[in-house]
Amino acid sequence: MYFIDTNILIYAISENSAEQSKATRALEILQLTDCVLSIQVLQEFYVQSTRSSRVSPLSHDEASAFIATLRRYKIQDNTIVVFQMALRLKERYQISFWDASILAAANITGCTTVFSEDLNTNQIYDNVRVINPFAIDK
Repeated sequence: MYFIDTNILIYAISENSAEQSKATRALEILQLTDCVLSIQVLQEFYVQSTRSSRVSPLSHDEASAFIATLRRYKIQDNTIVVFQMALRLKERYQISFWDASILAAANITGCTTVFSEDLNTNQIYDNVRVINPFAIDK
């Protein structure tokens, strides 16, 4: 299974012509059926997609409607188990707590891959490999 980080969702709604290839790749990823998200990812998406300083921010209703389409995926709740694993991963790999929370949610749901551009691509964190699906665009 594949865990989708927030940046994939942000690119999926991007109207920026400079991000067109990333938007296309993000939409391809969202066509996969064996994906997992977390409440944290949905929260981050809402905040980032609706912030007023964003070019073409989504309205509350637009962001809520997009999030509703993502309910077709498994959604990992924020739990004490996720939190405790995130603390361990943060310390072990010296990464941010928020990145560790993503990895913990992915690990707990049995994902083998996290699609993200925020961590070291191809690095394995416990049982989860991070893949930057936009690496060829950099």
